[in-house]
Amino acid sequence: MKSSQRVIPWIVFVLAMIYASQKVFMPERIDGPYDLNTFREIAVSAKGRTKPIDTVARNGLMNISGRQSIQGEYGEEDLTAIEWYIELATVPTQGLDRKVFRIDHPDVLTLAGLDGEDRTRFSYNEIKDAEQEINRQAELASNTKAKARDPFQRAVLVLAQRLSLYRELSSLGSPYYLPPNEVESEWRSFIEVINMNPQDQDAQRVLQLLKSYRDAQRMEEAVASGEATQEDLDEAIGYFNSMVAAQHEVIKARLPGEVIKSKLEVIKNQARPFVSASALYVMAFLAGCFGLMTTQLKKDTLSKTLLGTMTSLVVAAFIVQTIGIIARIYLQGRPPVTNLYSSAIFVGWFCAIIGLYIDRHMKLGLGGIMASVIGFGTLIVAHNLGSSGDTMEMMQAVLDSNFWLATHVVVITIGYSATFFAGFLSIAYLLLGIFTSALDRERGKSLVKMIYGVICFATVLSFVGTVLGGIWADQSWGRFWGWDAKENGAALIVFMNLLILHARWGGMIRDRGIVNLAIAGNIITAWSWFGTNMLGVGLHSYGFTQSAMFWLIMFVLSQLSLISLGLLPMKYWRSKFERPEVAAESE
Repeated sequence: MKSSQRVIPWIVFVLAMIYASQKVFMPERIDGPYDLNTFREIAVSAKGRTKPIDTVARNGLMNISGRQSIQGEYGEEDLTAIEWYIELATVPTQGLDRKVFRIDHPDVLTLAGLDGEDRTRFSYNEIKDAEQEINRQAELASNTKAKARDPFQRAVLVLAQRLSLYRELSSLGSPYYLPPNEVESEWRSFIEVINMNPQDQDAQRVLQLLKSYRDAQRMEEAVASGEATQEDLDEAIGYFNSMVAAQHEVIKARLPGEVIKSKLEVIKNQARPFVSASALYVMAFLAGCFGLMTTQLKKDTLSKTLLGTMTSLVVAAFIVQTIGIIARIYLQGRPPVTNLYSSAIFVGWFCAIIGLYIDRHMKLGLGGIMASVIGFGTLIVAHNLGSSGDTMEMMQAVLDSNFWLATHVVVITIGYSATFFAGFLSIAYLLLGIFTSALDRERGKSLVKMIYGVICFATVLSFVGTVLGGIWADQSWGRFWGWDAKENGAALIVFMNLLILHARWGGMIRDRGIVNLAIAGNIITAWSWFGTNMLGVGLHSYGFTQSAMFWLIMFVLSQLSLISLGLLPMKYWRSKFERPEVAAESE
């Protein structure tokens, strides 16, 4: 039985890595005669960044439809993002009936003449008659301050933006297809160049590439009607494939490094490492919970096997997440944290490090459980943040400093991670103590020691990160401190952690006091990390987002509810702490 404690976690680890890596070593291939597998790897430029067409297609479809594929109708196969994009770019009329526009708000459905529908996705042909009115309503909504917009105004703005992106992609206004040459050092717009200089060799090559796909599609119709032969179709498809190869070779000759990056980005898009890591964190959480349950049933062998399995799954998720972060660093040429999306990934990633370290030294299993909870939660946050566009967008000029991104931003984000981890360990302390009998004197004491140690670590990192941010602000804006919302939030995290430490050193709080204050630290950290960026406050704001405010309020209310639970007298706790100081608390 003891051998199973070692063997089973290793087997689970190997299976987890196979699960996460299968899409890397067995990538999804687009079947058929058209060489869309090479086409999607062609490098283009959009929004200041060189990327593969695959990323443009996926981001565009995700933005418009909320999915990365189109569900087939009437027995048809699903359409991949790249298939949808090339159809949109070359034969736009063919896709006018594809249901890609997601519309949820009932008043917007009524505005578009779609009321009474039992679905949420609609085609351009169903919307086009109301497009002028949609744009008019969106213009009115844009003249209203973000915080004052009602749900209808927000929804109609989103639909107008989706229509604009649809038109931009179908008219080839974006992305830029023409790579730098001896004369031009920047990427060029195909539409602008072909209109100004139709004889441009780069523009002609792209024109032939796009035209050859349209011609091959028309040839398929001709073959179906008997007006052409299969040989004619094969020739048309062969010409398209040769033009794809020609465009790929030209970019490879001029920008060899970008071709390598584009291929890697396509692999990353298919592998979706953060989605795999999310699934592994869920499995780790379940294994850890069952491990704690069996501990209470005195089944030590099974408990150790399950907790070992949990650890192996957390390690696997951590490795997968690390690979995803390294890929982003290489593709972007930046440190790991550059925006809110990457910060969410990094917070969960570093919490996995803390959790694994704690479990190695404390042997309680709670470190892995909390790592899986925070890891999964932050990846879900990142997924929602990344659903509206490119997550590796071009940096703002004031933030364009790899040195400060690698020092201040990384250090302050580690401070967020540690403060959150202390808060979630405190939540585990409350839930286990109030609702179970799992926390005896030794375990309760060990758990509080964990929380205290993590708070000490968070205090140092938060302070150092805040000071480094002040130095960067002095270089960028000419002042060390300006009482900006983000600066105030960073300072509040430091003060909150110092408050916990000083209150404990001064004997003003004991175990439950540390726990409740650490949970309050979750509220302050959420505001500093998320609230100041998404609620339209200060220099660090990305603009007001209604959904962000709603979920932030829900999170704050949940933490306040937990603090209220933590204030219950000890006589209502199922776990009995036979310690003098706890006895004094319950009196």
